[in-house]
Amino acid sequence: MGLLDGTTNKDYYQGNNYGNYQFTSLADIINQFMVVYVGENKIIPKASKVDVAFHAQRALRELSFDTFKSVKSQQIDLPPTLVMPLPHDYVNYTKLSCVDSAGIKHPLYPTNSTSNPFQIMQENDGEYSFPEELELVVNGDFSAPTLAYQTLPPPWGRNAIPQINNYTTQYATVKVLSEVLTFRHRTRTSHGDTSGWGHAMSCWQLIDVSDQDYVDISATGSAVDMTNGPGVLRFGLSTNPGDSNTKNLNDQTYADSGTNHLPEIFDLTAPGGVGSYIEWRSSDGTNVSKELLKVDVKAYSQVYVLVVSYQEFSGLNGTFTITSTLDNVSVTNSYASTKLQPAVGNASESSTWNSYKANTPSENQDDYQDDTYWKMNGNRYGLDPQHAQTNGSFYIDPRLGRIHFSSNISGKTVILDYISDSLGTDAEMQVHKFAEDAMYKFINHAMLSGSSYGQPLVPRLTKEKFAAIRKAKLRLSNIKLEELTQILRGKSKQIKH
Repeated sequence: MGLLDGTTNKDYYQGNNYGNYQFTSLADIINQFMVVYVGENKIIPKASKVDVAFHAQRALRELSFDTFKSVKSQQIDLPPTLVMPLPHDYVNYTKLSCVDSAGIKHPLYPTNSTSNPFQIMQENDGEYSFPEELELVVNGDFSAPTLAYQTLPPPWGRNAIPQINNYTTQYATVKVLSEVLTFRHRTRTSHGDTSGWGHAMSCWQLIDVSDQDYVDISATGSAVDMTNGPGVLRFGLSTNPGDSNTKNLNDQTYADSGTNHLPEIFDLTAPGGVGSYIEWRSSDGTNVSKELLKVDVKAYSQVYVLVVSYQEFSGLNGTFTITSTLDNVSVTNSYASTKLQPAVGNASESSTWNSYKANTPSENQDDYQDDTYWKMNGNRYGLDPQHAQTNGSFYIDPRLGRIHFSSNISGKTVILDYISDSLGTDAEMQVHKFAEDAMYKFINHAMLSGSSYGQPLVPRLTKEKFAAIRKAKLRLSNIKLEELTQILRGKSKQIKH
């Protein structure tokens, strides 16, 4: 019967599940509810486990918002873009802060004086534009500034670089050089495979085609021969990004290859049933422009612009060499658009926000260079406390799922404290034992409220639910008498004890 029977102190202290005894899994809550509350001569005569699981997840979500300690945090060094993506399990924020050199958090405040609206594309006369040949790719000429070799200009993504993170010595990689997408490869014979192998690298960008039936693709590319075989470059559209497994093996019986080198990853269709890609080989020459018209995308709202480069091989170790280059990547609508389009260059950031972030934030009134903190000759009347700081400000764009920061925070460490709903992963689906009873009361109330036979009990169960939630809040508040006493000792009134 003991919860720790079979678990030794050694198992606990040599493991990594510290402090987990204070929690009960959601699966245990559901199973125990089915045993105790459901059955003959019990408060719920009959119920399916699916129904109980649904209400248990609803209870966990609701209690996570204002009862459980469900606050998570993320820390980043704010890049020059002044943008932080919202976490994948984000529901709402509790606090945004920047951190000084001593590790102290300084609060940031939301700005009410600007926003990042959807900026509509217009003709010269002000009429809304519904253009044909509308460019869907962002930064298709790779002119946006890129950081170290580990990154591509956003919103481009790519495979993890195999082996050594060194652009001059590793086995394969992709980066932007002189505003051109550049791939480097070499072939290898190792790990017992004498027939040769290498890496098939890819990069991609997710684009919106919800208003399109057909699109045209084009690019300028080149591929060169190496000693051990030709380089192959492909560009097209796919329903998936590139394969994280970059291995391209000549001997398929030795180990599994990734799929990047397969034409089938470009799984849309063009006229004639051909694949949704164009290809360059050394026989094409250098910097050759190609296009493919009317790729069918009407069944999709989003597709990936996908670029793949790999090296064919003869089984010898080859020199690390530039094998493929690509530029002027373009995806345009084949026919005129039927929905409002963003202004060119302002798809993700409107001119309003660009103007705001280019200047000192208006919310931050002054600094502490002298004894006067206010521009009006020391007059403090009317000073808004949220503006009486120089920490900076932020704006959350729910449309794009990003947090924009003011320019004075660039390069600083930013911490986002946010709320989730505790349903993101199985490991998160845990209930603190202080709130276990509240979970049972919540599920019980929800089950009987939705039944025909349980209506007479609903008023009583409602009171029990709210009483259990209130008790859970008090327990989880974690107020300690000694800590409260210590705070009061700092006040003017002396406390005797």
